[in-house]
Amino acid sequence: MSRSIRFVSPKRRRLLEGQRFLRSDGKPNFSTRVYEKPGELYLIAKKPVVTITQVEPVGKAVKTMTDKGFRRLPVTTATGELKGIITATDIVNYFGGGEFFNIIINRHGGNIYKALEEPVSSIMNKNPIYATVNDNLAYAIELMVKYNVGGLPVVTPDDMRVYGIITERDIINYLGGKEVGVKVRDVMTRNVITLPYDVSIGEAAKTMIKMGFRRIPLIDREGYVKGLITARSIVRFFGTNKVFEYVITGKIEEALSAPAFEAAIQDIVMVSPEEDVGDAATKMSNAGMGSALVIEDSKLVGIITERDIMILLVIKR
Repeated sequence: MSRSIRFVSPKRRRLLEGQRFLRSDGKPNFSTRVYEKPGELYLIAKKPVVTITQVEPVGKAVKTMTDKGFRRLPVTTATGELKGIITATDIVNYFGGGEFFNIIINRHGGNIYKALEEPVSSIMNKNPIYATVNDNLAYAIELMVKYNVGGLPVVTPDDMRVYGIITERDIINYLGGKEVGVKVRDVMTRNVITLPYDVSIGEAAKTMIKMGFRRIPLIDREGYVKGLITARSIVRFFGTNKVFEYVITGKIEEALSAPAFEAAIQDIVMVSPEEDVGDAATKMSNAGMGSALVIEDSKLVGIITERDIMILLVIKR
């Protein structure tokens, strides 16, 4: 069964998470590790970056994110000027998780095929947090910590054209080492929110959006982990033919009634609470995963994410 917790709105949670790493002057208390390597974003940003235009359909964003394994896509004009960003969480919100779902119901009569044709501009973040090629790594990390975002488009300042992108994973790979001298138990999140293995995709999506989570472990009646459902894995469910095994009349509710394990990740990264965080980061990187479940005596005792590891690497302790 899922564990009960006191509800904190996603907006408030993001604010609290960002602020707890800031000094009284509003600046992150960076370690020297951030400054030991060249920090110019034009050198560090991943490029070329895959983008989508604001007039293209949500279905194309879903397909691109599925095929590329991305969590986010910068949204641009036809000439490459940054206009927004669309994330896996936005798509989960749209396909039943939150207020964007009203677009499907009111504008498309609940029809999944019509919903896939909705322009990306309807659900994208129209005020994306971004950095420029003239900024440095410290500033980019400051933005990511302050606004609790997992990636930043990097643009040219004169015309706002997308030059590249930098993500939490990029920063971990750039700053990280084999070992960091901190155990997983010291940075993991305890009291992990879980869902029953037989919950529907619709209920999982609603829980993600309500709680502000990107991932939720699925457990059986004995409390053993049976899968991990994430925003990206839900996008992948909608981006493959799997979803259409459940859609008979074209109604979105048919897709949302599918069991969550159909969209869950089975090859989960699992680590011990006594492992070094650097080893956990390596396992996550090798598996292309943004998190690892912390297991002790065969039971779930915590979760560690790329956000946790990035914060450990960049903030003085």
